[in-house]
Amino acid sequence: MGNPVELMLSPGQTNDLICAEPLLADSDPAALIGDKAYDADALIDILAKRQITPVIPSHPRRATPLPCDFALYCERNLVERFFNKLKHFRAIATRYDKLARNFLAGVHLASAIILLN
Repeated sequence: MGNPVELMLSPGQTNDLICAEPLLADSDPAALIGDKAYDADALIDILAKRQITPVIPSHPRRATPLPCDFALYCERNLVERFFNKLKHFRAIATRYDKLARNFLAGVHLASAIILLN
């Protein structure tokens, strides 16, 4: 848990919710742990159809809060720790590469190095 299964770059001007469905297309997780930004009815409906448990706290503006397993949500810190380790690579943190494919290749290389350590 906490190790990357798949990586994708999103355009800088869009939210991460746009990439959630394509990233889930090739994987079959038992649960999806996300922050409040992933609290969207469209994503939760997709998760329900695929029988994936959403572990997403409700956004404060939601009229009726959805249930959330906060004990499992605490495991989200493992993902945050991975991104913290990834940002220790100077080329990743400062995004030296102008081309997205080169930057994504660098992210894949740095991820492999992190997983080997």
